[in-house]
Amino acid sequence: MELGLVGLGKMGGNMRERIRRAGHTVVGYDRNPDLADVHSLEELVGKLKGPRVVWVMVPAGAATQSTVDELAQLLSPGDIVVDGGNSRWTDDEKHAEELAAKGIGFVDCGVSGGVWGLENGYALMYGGDAEHVAKVQPIFDALKPEGEFGSVHAGKVGAGHFAKMVHNGIEYAMMQAYAEGWELLEKVDSVTDVREVFRSWQEGTVIRSWLLDLAVNALDEDEHLDKLRGYASDSGEGRWTVEAAIDNAVPLPAITASLFARFASRQDDSPQMKMIAALRNQFGGHAVETKK
Repeated sequence: MELGLVGLGKMGGNMRERIRRAGHTVVGYDRNPDLADVHSLEELVGKLKGPRVVWVMVPAGAATQSTVDELAQLLSPGDIVVDGGNSRWTDDEKHAEELAAKGIGFVDCGVSGGVWGLENGYALMYGGDAEHVAKVQPIFDALKPEGEFGSVHAGKVGAGHFAKMVHNGIEYAMMQAYAEGWELLEKVDSVTDVREVFRSWQEGTVIRSWLLDLAVNALDEDEHLDKLRGYASDSGEGRWTVEAAIDNAVPLPAITASLFARFASRQDDSPQMKMIAALRNQFGGHAVETKK
């Protein structure tokens, strides 16, 4: 099938390549002309045959809203917009309603896989009407990892981004646990090779995981993370997860504590946050701050 893809950054560019490898046609637009196949959203829409599917991979908030607004004016009844960025789930209903008024369908899709997704595939969580999801299904199938699992129609509009938000909240807590354990091991005199302790956990233990593998990668590159400043940003989804927990009276002590630990990292050069920063760089290519 044909797909319009808006936003060709670290994830969007790799997604374009993976979809093309599956035999589909992708017309990509990005504000950076060096990355784009076309020079405007209008040109992108013009190159697609109806009914069109346009996938949006731009930052949450104003950038996504302006893109949806412009597509609402360019697309035709029967077309579909997919928001694959990290939008807040509460925005999805607004976007779906805006587009439905013009006969345009909407699907929200949480995407996980970072810079490794091109080769490994992307875990996908999508929400929307079954008829709209069905029109996008060949693209979901192209992006997902090989095998039975890796994608889910999570529910109605907003469910995809809500599921991805909770996924990221869990990710916060898991990274925090590895970081705390690493700092404690580094602190005591009796443990003389912390990196190899982490490596020993990669096989046979109940805490083995891809995040653990990435922690070992980071330690191989910088054994004591001396090159990093103990500062870690948050992308917003951790905050939204905690807010949703409050709204629904669901206790999330581990996820909430991991979010607050990141806030603490902005006040002091936290050793734990060196590991968090290193892990975020490993799986998502997120920028790290080095010591001056």
